[in-house]
Amino acid sequence: MLLLLCGAAAASDVALIGVMGDKAAVLAVGGGEPKAVKVGQTWSGVKVISVERGEATVEIAGKQRVLKIGQHYRASAASAERQTITLAADARGHFISEGAINGNPVRFLVDTGATSVALPASEALRLGIDYRKGQRAMSSTAGGLVPIYIVRLDTVRLGPIELAGVEGVVVEQGLDIALLGMSFLNRVEMKRDGQHMVLVRRY
Repeated sequence: MLLLLCGAAAASDVALIGVMGDKAAVLAVGGGEPKAVKVGQTWSGVKVISVERGEATVEIAGKQRVLKIGQHYRASAASAERQTITLAADARGHFISEGAINGNPVRFLVDTGATSVALPASEALRLGIDYRKGQRAMSSTAGGLVPIYIVRLDTVRLGPIELAGVEGVVVEQGLDIALLGMSFLNRVEMKRDGQHMVLVRRY
């Protein structure tokens, strides 16, 4: 899955979209088209120093910075700027992204049809969420009515966007991936542009 954090199209905006083993980093500079840059090479003023699993060390304006996939460096970034992330669709047109719940890594499928952030019971247990203390309810799915538990998630993060106090539901049957639903998405601006979806934090 390719993740691109984007901002104003400026040469000082460097995003790490992905890595190719330990040989190259896939970078986007100034909001332009991504390019694979080998270790030791310089492109658009950005030198790739090293690449490891999920991150790359780059040199920008004489200073080294470590970027993880989905992170960016913006020299002119102001603290008041709203966090932005751009997701690339997979071959099936789905937007799947690495994120976190309560500080723990989670793989999300962006689902505008889901009312809340939804977790399979196995994932909730892995995250240490005692979901059975939550409010029990029933939800209608393609397979019929299934029991769910409404919980409160301390934090939900996608790229640089981290929101606190997000409603979630835990589903005991029929769900095999966490869904990033509207309890998170309602708090960001969404824009679909072909194979990309841009999310911008509202507040």
